[in-house]
Amino acid sequence: MRIVLTGGGTGGHIYPAVAVGKHMLQNDPDTKLLYIGTAKGMESRVVPEQGIPFEAIEITGFRRRLSFENVKTVMRFLKGAQRSKALLREFKPDVVIGTGGYVCGPVVYAAAKLGIPTFIHEQNAIPGLTNQFLSRYADHVGVSFPESASQFPKAKETSFTGNPCATNVLRAESGKGLQSLGLSPATRLGLVVGGSRGARALNEAIIEMAPALDRIKDAHIVFVTGEIYYESTKERIRKEAPEALKRLTLVPYLHNMAEVLKDATLVVSRSGASSLAEITALGLPSILIPSPNVTNNHQEANARSLVSAGAAEILLEKDLSGTALLRMMEELLGDTDRMLAMSASTAKLAVPDSANRIADALMRMDGKRR
Repeated sequence: MRIVLTGGGTGGHIYPAVAVGKHMLQNDPDTKLLYIGTAKGMESRVVPEQGIPFEAIEITGFRRRLSFENVKTVMRFLKGAQRSKALLREFKPDVVIGTGGYVCGPVVYAAAKLGIPTFIHEQNAIPGLTNQFLSRYADHVGVSFPESASQFPKAKETSFTGNPCATNVLRAESGKGLQSLGLSPATRLGLVVGGSRGARALNEAIIEMAPALDRIKDAHIVFVTGEIYYESTKERIRKEAPEALKRLTLVPYLHNMAEVLKDATLVVSRSGASSLAEITALGLPSILIPSPNVTNNHQEANARSLVSAGAAEILLEKDLSGTALLRMMEELLGDTDRMLAMSASTAKLAVPDSANRIADALMRMDGKRR
């Protein structure tokens, strides 16, 4: 099968597309992939690193208020659709998969106009604007939360697929994450991560809690700072709490996130949909800190779905401080029974066969075309 993948802007859109592509390759090594994104988005770096051919189009998102910039965006959309049609005619895909972000708009639209079967995947509990727009053109919409299906009333077909990042993380080998960090195989690992780009508020909280980190007994903390915050965070902790670096490892980015997650005991994370798919697949207890800087505050909705199931705790960014985070981590890591109960509740929410569900939908679509 020949597959075009598209999605961009954040890791939450990129990694599900990559996960589907890799799954299809694993099932059939003759699968041919092409990823269409933007040259300025992080997909232009992440996708080639995964060994997937990449092409770029130019497109920007709409402003939520009336603006002359939106007129320019419409023109870029039309130009992007034209460029997408040229790429699609050249590659001749059997199916096009969009995973969100404004780059999906012209690509999936162009595919639909060319009569190529299209599949879009919605990761969040509250659908994004691009996917809502595209749902009337797509042949199939896959959702990560069952309640999201009703929010695509114009879709031809919808199904609950879960998030394919869940399938991907389960392939990681236990022990390799700790080994890559130079930690003992017996280490209890608290993993703190602020999303693919990092989070200033979380960096400030870790700096604040560093001097009292020894209150967390029998655990080592790994903090993924985000590349733009790494040097400043490391320098401030080195100056203000150098002893904390015996119990705290700082990294700018984890290229083997799946392996490190596989070895984690507790996760502190934003509540992007891909992160939650990985957390639930592994049955990990978590403290979720939703980003308030996202469309429709969808990360809080994502987080509350886990909290209501007893699978996670939530700490809103307005309440985030080093003191608050340290207290929550200390209490959880010190209460084995509670951690086990959260882990069991988390595992019940998992959709470990998500990539298979999407693959089945793609095969049905391809079969109808033939």
